[in-house]
Amino acid sequence: MTVLRSGSASDVGRVRAVNEDLALESLTLFAVADGMGGHAGGEVAARTAIDALQNEFARRQSIDGLVDAVQEANRAVYARGRADPDLHGMGTTLTAAALVATGDGDRLVLANVGDSRAYRFHESGLSQLTTDHSVAEELVARGELSEAEAAVHPHRHILTRALGISPDIDVDVWQVVPEEGDRYLLCSDGLTNEVPVEEITRVLSETRDPEEAAETLVEMANEAGGSDNITVVVLDVVVGEHEIAGSDGAAAGAAVHAASDGTSRAPTSVSPGEPTRSGVATIAPAPADASATASSRREATAGNGVVAAPSPRSAAATQTRPRVPERAPDRAPRVRGPRRITFRVLLFVIVFAALAVGAYALIHWYVDGSYFVGLRHNQVVIYQGRPGGFVGIEPRVVQHTQMTEQEVPSYKIPDLKAGVQEPSLKAAQSYVSNLQLALCSLSQPPAGLTCPPTSNPGASSAARPSATAPRTGREA
Repeated sequence: MTVLRSGSASDVGRVRAVNEDLALESLTLFAVADGMGGHAGGEVAARTAIDALQNEFARRQSIDGLVDAVQEANRAVYARGRADPDLHGMGTTLTAAALVATGDGDRLVLANVGDSRAYRFHESGLSQLTTDHSVAEELVARGELSEAEAAVHPHRHILTRALGISPDIDVDVWQVVPEEGDRYLLCSDGLTNEVPVEEITRVLSETRDPEEAAETLVEMANEAGGSDNITVVVLDVVVGEHEIAGSDGAAAGAAVHAASDGTSRAPTSVSPGEPTRSGVATIAPAPADASATASSRREATAGNGVVAAPSPRSAAATQTRPRVPERAPDRAPRVRGPRRITFRVLLFVIVFAALAVGAYALIHWYVDGSYFVGLRHNQVVIYQGRPGGFVGIEPRVVQHTQMTEQEVPSYKIPDLKAGVQEPSLKAAQSYVSNLQLALCSLSQPPAGLTCPPTSNPGASSAARPSATAPRTGREA
């Protein structure tokens, strides 16, 4: 079983008036949407996409289910834009991560449309998993531009793919092994445009709490200028799967590419972790190096901010810039070992057990230090405990007295039936003794009551002044 922990933060930035970004956190689904469209269009597009994604994925939590959910989100944004003239042409990026169960174990499935990004922080290194769907990045992927040239290209902000622009959409999808200790970052380009990858890596390595890490990254983007909305989701793998032998844990099996017709097909000769691309060029984008500087901002073109990607020069051009080192086609089979009991789990069990034992001891101390006088089988007795019991601990008789219910004054019976509480055993015994002395002082004590012996009544009464006669100045 894989256990995830997440945190998120979002901010309008220092320049924009409206936050058109939106983050999603749930038990198994996480996403970042960066809307566009001006006025309220971008905000509506992001909200529509996130709502449709969440609702559709809840029906079928699988790899294909996530692909269908992204495509349903695209249709929802597209339909909303066509239905409202004020929202016409709106769109949004979408980067999502979903935890799904497969025959080979749990997998973290990533889906991407647009230029919001997903990163993986693994063993102190940060790698970009997604590829931006922008004009400049397409040219870089085909080897027509270097990354340095792409950073200053005039079309670096123009998207080639986004939700809501057309009724059909192509989705890049990856399967990632969620290894324990890994951290994933989903973000809009408001972060990556302002904060260098080295600084992002430093924050992810030094800040343990995902919520705090997300808030720190948003603050850094604002301090660097905050020229756009900033949204960050940090996802930690607290308990994860075992690493696949012979791989870096990036993916198990070939990545899939979801076509606009809703089908999923495996690419030919594609390394794990690399999605294929259709509708633009037949290339195999891979996780970009952490130091890569790729354009992300969008500019309005053709009324919607998205243009068709340029066609490839040749098939050879697509093979001249491999984005990742080649992996061996054969790898050792995945071996599922027994679940490990980590130090954190063991520490949690120990602390929980100590708290339980401490609570049990405290309750017993409270109960055992309480006494009350009551009636049992028509006899006055002293109990240890609380009247009626306490959290399942019943009171117990610690002393029987010689007094019966018939010997007790009638006005005392209700108190004894409810239980006369005393702070100690000695105080309870004193209460019984006082009750007995009160009965013995009667002119006719109840028959059978054992009273303490008294001295000569005459001498005693002669030695004491009368209770009714007034006291004189001197005694006889």
